This record gives sequence, structure tokens and C-alpha cells, in this order.
Amino acid sequence: MTNYLEFEKPLAEIEGKAEELRALARKNQEMDVEKAAAALDKKAGDMLRDIYKDLSPWRKCQVARHPDRPHCKDYIEALFTEYTPLAGDRNFADDHAIMGGLARLNGQPVMVIGHEKGNDTKTRIERNFGMARPEGYRKAIRLMDLAHRFGIPVVTLVDTPGAYPGKGAEERGQSEAIARATEKCLQIGVPLVAVIIGEGGSGGAVAFATANRIAMLEHSVYSVISPEGCASILWKDAEKMREAAEALRLTAQDLTKLGVIDKIIPEPVGGAQRHRKETITAVGKAIEAMLKDLSGKKPDALIKDRRQKFLDMGTKVLAA
Repeated sequence: MTNYLEFEKPLAEIEGKAEELRALARKNQEMDVEKAAAALDKKAGDMLRDIYKDLSPWRKCQVARHPDRPHCKDYIEALFTEYTPLAGDRNFADDHAIMGGLARLNGQPVMVIGHEKGNDTKTRIERNFGMARPEGYRKAIRLMDLAHRFGIPVVTLVDTPGAYPGKGAEERGQSEAIARATEKCLQIGVPLVAVIIGEGGSGGAVAFATANRIAMLEHSVYSVISPEGCASILWKDAEKMREAAEALRLTAQDLTKLGVIDKIIPEPVGGAQRHRKETITAVGKAIEAMLKDLSGKKPDALIKDRRQKFLDMGTKVLAA
């Protein structure tokens, strides 16, 4: 069953009518409804293309948060072989919001790390909706250290509303853990590539995306704060999230112009949530291409490349 977003309601009505006609035909074999249903299908297809042709930043936020989009676990299961999960930060606990472990991508050993939101009520609670605690970032640091020691490339899959802001997380050093994870990204002498697969929220995303190469799915978002949080701070009104989304420049298209990301991965018409397999395949190809681009570079060159990338962000825009 398709989960329709608010702006897709007209589409839901048309597709619902087509299904109703076909349901009637299944009950009464003498009814010939295929021509009428096909016409509705065409109308729905045209409407879907029109809707997704020019999504506003706020609508892209809604698509990026769609519960049916592929999550980190889906990508790991589909793209990587011999995945061996590694748990815990060797200090406090294992944070289920963060997945990570050794795996192979087309035979190449990699360390894959990502945020996992969960796909139903039970797993979303278990994964804390992809909002990591300090132990999650410390686990990621441990895995990046391991990858550095053995010369294994790191692949990160970013999909989080932001780091968990709870009292316990703050008491255990949330901001310090995020800063250390970001620092570790800049220190490791192996290729580091990141893909924003849904939401890239705040420092919780930066801690995984301080990479040599950063790609974003076409309808994903990446920002310093959520539109609702921004609206609450600037206008004292969370309902101004549409204006905030415009101002934050959080779309893949805006971030490419600003030099924040390197590559946009196109999504099929209707978004990743409607075409999961095709989207996962496209992400796999993008990861392979980014790793190939970095292969053969020496550790010092990789570190220098990564640091310079972040020092250069925004300079082209300012120069223009």
C-alpha cells in the first residue's frame, strides 16, 4: 500500500479510482474497465511527473522523511556482502541508531557505517528514529580507527534528523562525541565517501559526512537544523517551516552550487520510496565511482584533499 504525502492527495484520488474500477471488474468478469482504468493510470503518471518535476524545499523535506524510503539496513543488505556488524563503543553501550561493520562492495573490503531509522513502530523505537547518542558516535570513531589501521575505505550512509538531544545524551558528552567523530573523519588516511540517503540533520550528519566525496540522493536534504527548529528559533513559530526550508538552502541542488556536496544521485520519478530497488542500485554505483576516483591516493594526500575540501566550501560563491 502506498503511503501518500500531503501534497500527493490528488494523485491518491486518481490512483484510488483506478483501483476501484479494477476491484469491480474482479467481482464482475463481464465488466470491461481496462480502458477507463488505463486512462486514469496515464493521468496519474502525468500528475506524478508534474509534482516531482519541481519540488519546493519543504516538499523535498517531506519526501526525504518518507517512511518507505530505503534506509541504511536496506542498502547494506542489498549492496554489501559478508557484512559483519561490529557493536559497542567499548565504553558505555551499543547504540542501535548506528549500524556499522566490515563488508565487501563488489569484492572490495570496506567499513560501512550509517544511521538506521527503523521501518515500523518497534524498530523505530529501538533505533531511536536514527538519532544517535554519544555512544553511537564513539562506536563510529572506533570503526573508523579500525579501518584506518587496516587501510580499508570507509563508506557512510547518512539519514538522521539530528543527534539525540536527551538529558542522558548530554550528560554523557553528546557535543564532544560529535566533535570527536568529525575530527576523526578528518584524520583517517583512507578514502572516506558519504551518501545522504534521506535526512542530513545538523552535527549528527556532519559527524559522518566530513568526507573526501559527498553524494546526495536527488530528494534528500542536508542542513544545519530542521526547518521546524529554525522556524521556532527565528520566528517563534514552527508553522513557518516552509519559509525556513527555503532559507536554509538544504536541497541537493542548492548544496551542489554552494560546493558542499560533489554529486547528485537521480531518483526515479516519484522518489526513492516508489522505486526502492532502482534507487539502491544507483547509490551503489555512485559509491563505487567515488571510491574508484580516490583509489591509489596516499594517506597524506587523502587527508589533505579532505581538509582542503571543507576549507574551500563557499569560496566560489563568495568570489562570484
